[in-house]
Amino acid sequence: MLSDQGIYFFREGTNGRLYEALGCHLLDSPLSPQGSSPGARFGVWAPNAASVAVIGDFNGWDGRVHPLSPRADGSGLWDGEFPGIKRGQAYKYRIVSARGGAVLDKADPVAFLGECPPHTASRAWSLEYAWNDHDWMAGRARHNALDAPMAVYELHLGSWRRDADHNFLGYRAVAAPLAEYVLALGFTHVELMPITEHPFYGSWGYQTTGYFAPTARYGTPQDFMYLVDVLHQNGIGVILDWVPSHFPNDPHGLASFDGTHLYEHADPRQGFHPEWSSCIFNYGRNEVRAFLLSSALFWLDRYHIDGLRVDAVASMLYLDYARESGEWIPNVHGGKENLEAVSFLRMLNEAVYRDYPETQMIAEESTSWPMVSRPVFAGGLGFGMKWNMGWMHDTLDYMHQDPINRKYHQDRLTFSLWYAFTENFVLALSHDEVVHAKGSLIGKMPGDTWQQFANLRLLFGYMWTHPGKKLLFMGSEFGQRREWAHDSALEWSVLQYPEHSGLKRWVADLNALYRAEAALYTRDFEPAGFEWIDSSDAAASILAYLRRGVSGTPLLVVCNFTPVIRTHYVVGVPGGGFWKELLNSDASLYGGSGGGNFGGVTAAPVPSHGRSHSLMLTLPPLSVLIMKADIAMAADRRTT
Repeated sequence: MLSDQGIYFFREGTNGRLYEALGCHLLDSPLSPQGSSPGARFGVWAPNAASVAVIGDFNGWDGRVHPLSPRADGSGLWDGEFPGIKRGQAYKYRIVSARGGAVLDKADPVAFLGECPPHTASRAWSLEYAWNDHDWMAGRARHNALDAPMAVYELHLGSWRRDADHNFLGYRAVAAPLAEYVLALGFTHVELMPITEHPFYGSWGYQTTGYFAPTARYGTPQDFMYLVDVLHQNGIGVILDWVPSHFPNDPHGLASFDGTHLYEHADPRQGFHPEWSSCIFNYGRNEVRAFLLSSALFWLDRYHIDGLRVDAVASMLYLDYARESGEWIPNVHGGKENLEAVSFLRMLNEAVYRDYPETQMIAEESTSWPMVSRPVFAGGLGFGMKWNMGWMHDTLDYMHQDPINRKYHQDRLTFSLWYAFTENFVLALSHDEVVHAKGSLIGKMPGDTWQQFANLRLLFGYMWTHPGKKLLFMGSEFGQRREWAHDSALEWSVLQYPEHSGLKRWVADLNALYRAEAALYTRDFEPAGFEWIDSSDAAASILAYLRRGVSGTPLLVVCNFTPVIRTHYVVGVPGGGFWKELLNSDASLYGGSGGGNFGGVTAAPVPSHGRSHSLMLTLPPLSVLIMKADIAMAADRRTT
């Protein structure tokens, strides 16, 4: 039951712990006070209800047996405590609206578990669990820091792998194989597409009804805790997709919850999303802000989640998002900015970093809204990082070009460095790029089979050496040819072919180098971490650049975006000595032709590209070379 102070903060919109009082709380769970008798306490917000009752397995779904009482403080909260209710029993709230008398049977907005879809009731549950991730939790601040390596493996739990009968792997069944696979490939984090309960499986979780419940399709809350626990014990962080931008209008969900537009705007120009046919939260209603804030903090608190990737932030920020003229309502200043959503996002991010400073908030924001990943006190939205959608679009557009035409599109690659440090960017090749008839990543690459795989290895090498954290969607790491389908497992069988297994090995080696070389991650968000050697050789479609850490020797990266072997290619470097070839995407180990520089090249004291020394390299076709001097670099000695 919410205290008077809790209700004050609820009505103010700043109560981020609603899950401690609202919803269903079993009185005989290990989390309950000692001496509690069997039963449950219920609490729900329904300010426009004439009556509210709990119906369920325990009373024959009869709304006369377990009525809730309204709080006398005008908060709109209803609560009650009843004996005999047991763990696992299904229930809903029967709400009779004071506006027209409609009778509505609603799932609990703060339920910890729901019935497995297509069933729609909530289940009485508690969240006790004996965690074994103490070492991870004690040290995770350094793993989630902005200057730490972050290579994220994005996956959809229901279609990563399936059993022999094509059934889902549950949270527990998937834990060990997923941890083993991610660890072997060297990814630092996994990002799970939404696991919050959702009625339509084909929404991939982005049409959420249960903001406090992991989907029952894969098991119980404790089963999901076990999955997070196992990943943490293997040194792997866990990021969740979280969707505060919209929700479906299913009759058992949040829409018209108490017979009125409670969680959503009443005016469809504000409250209905035309692109997704879903409802839009009313961010100006304080209780709704508290509900969403509590959901975000809940996953960080009770499930030890390391970060939230906030979906569709652009749709929250703009009142005219996906709307034509006349289909939206301007703000108080006549503009298209959703000032209430901006205020909510700032409050949300401040609360997360205040209470869980060792976690990260990541925005999927597809426009040029300024300062998304800058602190609120500096005028920003307060996110820790932002997906770089511009880099993704430009890079895939470039890679799709036939190599003979790439010389006309060099600016697609170089443009990203003009704005690379305006935000804390994540370079994401996500599920969005391999669905809706877009094909697979390997299918976007031009040429025959050999060239396609060479191009994809080159793309990954360029991506892993470009400033910004990394995210790759499942299946892309081994070149799945089929477009991702949520109702079947990945094409694991293709790993029997050398080009697929070679690509997977390349990704693993990229991750190993990425994590080993501080120059590739410590200054991801600083201009000092990147330096062009030559971005102007469009005729040969070649890029050469340095990545620098806070100290130590820089790394040299040279990309050849054509299938032409370039011999005696001169690249200026900041010092002498032997420059070792750390990685070469054309190595036969990865399915390449085996071209290269026999392990490295000694720099000659011949000035080039404004630097005191130079290397004469062989650039294999459609390749990336990553090199490092065996000797420590002195201060960069440039020629004038």
